Amino acid sequence: MINNTVYLLIAIVTGVIVGLLISLLYKNTLKARSKSIELEKVKLKESARKEAETIRKEAAIEAKDIVYQAKTEAEKELREKHSELHHLEKRLRQKEESFDRKFDQIDKREQELGKKEKDFNSRERALQDKENTYNSLLKEQSQILEKLSGITAEEAKQEILRRTEENSRLDIAKLIKKIEDEAKEGAEKKAKEIIGSTIQRYASDYVADATVNAVSLPSDDMKGRIIGREGRNIRALEAATGVDLIVDDTPEMVTLSAFDPVRREIARLSLERLIADGRIHPTRIEEIVEKVKKEIDTTIREEGEKAVFELGLSGIHPELIKTLGRLKYRTSYGQNVLQHSKEVACFAGMMAGELGVDTKFAKRAGLLHDIGKAIAYDIEGSHQELGANLAKKHGENFKVVNAIMVHHGEGDPITVEAALVAAADALSAARPGARRESIELYLKRLEALEQMALTFSGVEKCYAIQAGREIRIIVKPEDVNDEMSSLIARDLSKKIEAEMSYPGQIKVTVIRESRYVEYAK
Repeated sequence: MINNTVYLLIAIVTGVIVGLLISLLYKNTLKARSKSIELEKVKLKESARKEAETIRKEAAIEAKDIVYQAKTEAEKELREKHSELHHLEKRLRQKEESFDRKFDQIDKREQELGKKEKDFNSRERALQDKENTYNSLLKEQSQILEKLSGITAEEAKQEILRRTEENSRLDIAKLIKKIEDEAKEGAEKKAKEIIGSTIQRYASDYVADATVNAVSLPSDDMKGRIIGREGRNIRALEAATGVDLIVDDTPEMVTLSAFDPVRREIARLSLERLIADGRIHPTRIEEIVEKVKKEIDTTIREEGEKAVFELGLSGIHPELIKTLGRLKYRTSYGQNVLQHSKEVACFAGMMAGELGVDTKFAKRAGLLHDIGKAIAYDIEGSHQELGANLAKKHGENFKVVNAIMVHHGEGDPITVEAALVAAADALSAARPGARRESIELYLKRLEALEQMALTFSGVEKCYAIQAGREIRIIVKPEDVNDEMSSLIARDLSKKIEAEMSYPGQIKVTVIRESRYVEYAK
């Protein structure tokens, strides 16, 4: 037991001694390492100082080089400037010498001109003296002649002119009459040839299809399905198309009523498809109408493009082409307006070719002349004015705009082509069978127009002319003055608008003239 305790104490003492030795060794190691680090720091500082000194020296040397180069370049540039200035001074001296020589020459010329001017003045004085002498001699001779003849020189001049005028007046009148007769005969003959040739060259249907306003039904039972429960189907169709559906006692028939022919066409196609499909309810109606509207828009654009392509035109604005396509669904007295416009374009182009003027321009104006009818339902105004404004808005030439504006004679054409368009329009509309207005209705309208004019006080005579497009009134000059004439024209135009139905517009012309007749017996 004692031995174990001794061994334990010895082990403890040995461990303490070993620990102290290890501690001393570690401290010595740390001291040595610390000294090494301090030495390394000193070395690094010295190295950094030397490197900084080297960089500073190199920078100073480089700065000196830059300063030297800059100084060298500045000196070089200064030498070049001096050389350039020297050259400019040399040129300036040369120009001064040249100017001096020119001034000397000018002085010499001035001296020479002075001498010539003196000579000229002396000659002018001599000529003036001769002229004065000549005039005095003429005056003396005139006085002698006046004394001998008994009349003055002015009276003699007037007498000669009078006799010459009397002798020439008859010959001049005969010549003027001959020229006028030849011009009228030639113009009438040429116009007949051109119009006849134009009509023969263009072949077209006389009456184009009119817009359909009625839809046939397979049976009367279909009317109830179109109306729907409590009228919901017919209301949905009217709301979607903007067209009134008239379902009356007419067997197997539904009537469509709307002022816009495009809407009527949409309603007609939609109703026909609904009848063929058999499914008629508000949702289906809206689907069919939307689909038909897209198809009609496409058809309108294609028809406009087709018309432009057929006539060989280009550069027409897309909106004008689309508006032109709308004329496919517009009729005037049974005549399809798009077909009429193409016909007018062909007529105008052919006549322009015969006369040697611009064929393309005549065709373009002819095709667009009635384009205002496509929007006449939406905007107030005559179709000429609406068409001219539309063409101007979309960049058409002012000559085309003028041709559209004056094709019914409301203004003066500024080109030959504009006059040809007006003639072609009248030619297309006036051919037998071109329009469906019966002769009875036509005569009744003209008679009613004249009777309406005769109701105004002071009207002596009236005539409906230009196929009813103008009413010409002759008033009594002793009963109606100029102010009252203007009032009659305005009041009659308002009355015609309120009481009559007519295509296009009617021009009201009031004529007031005084005639004094005497008979020599």
